[in-house]
Amino acid sequence: MATADNESMTSQVNHVRHVVVVSSGKGGVGRSLVSAMAAVGLARRGLNVGIMDADITGPSIPRLFGMTAHPESSTVGILPPETATGIKIISMNLFLDDSGQPVIWRGPLLTSTIKQFWTDVAWGDLDVLIVDLPPGTADVPLTAFQSLPVGGILMVTTPQELASMIVEKAAGLAKQMHKPILGIVENMAMATCPHCGEAFELFGPSHAQELADRISAPVLARLPIDPTVTALADTGHVGDVKMAAFAPVTEALAEYVATASTASATPNSAPAPQASRSCNDRN
Repeated sequence: MATADNESMTSQVNHVRHVVVVSSGKGGVGRSLVSAMAAVGLARRGLNVGIMDADITGPSIPRLFGMTAHPESSTVGILPPETATGIKIISMNLFLDDSGQPVIWRGPLLTSTIKQFWTDVAWGDLDVLIVDLPPGTADVPLTAFQSLPVGGILMVTTPQELASMIVEKAAGLAKQMHKPILGIVENMAMATCPHCGEAFELFGPSHAQELADRISAPVLARLPIDPTVTALADTGHVGDVKMAAFAPVTEALAEYVATASTASATPNSAPAPQASRSCNDRN
């Protein structure tokens, strides 16, 4: 468990200037891939980047980077393993001997782990920490918003109206926590026929702009389904991905890092979200 001594030691070495959350509310939209590509893009620009894989029960980040090294302990805290390009990563899967082993925990353990990923990990000097949030609007996302100095949020969706509905719920949590949404990334927006080269909308027409209008955030990019990207991600080589359509996302994040005020050493106090009324309250 985290202790005051752990936090005191890491606070002496940690200088995390910006914390950006990648959220979707819904699983299966490619949120972790967007988190990884954002980190890779910023690192290519010379920024010091870290990724906190906050999806404790469904972590994907280590697999995307082909990482298997366990975090090591030190006198100043837990040392996060680094990718070949220097991106620091902490993830529950890096603590397991078998990556397929399930983490069967209730809420208190999940939220405690998120706090420890912030207080007990020796992140060192980072320009930006990318936090890959799990689906939903419950314990873990709420703890991340309340325990970390989150400065901005990137929302990930797909063309289906169902996805937009769930993402809007995640955006609602962000607004209740008074966290700015930097933009929207629509993943799997289109595919290209390998024979004729024609692009077609595999999952139907885009609803990204409609979502953007409802949550008052810009659409930064519409990403295609690319078998090459899939192959690189599956084999642990997401660091080699180069996608022109993703460039506006990297540009927006780099601009945010360059212009936004530096994150506080301790999280800003955020109000608890308003509780939904029960069925009895409505009667």
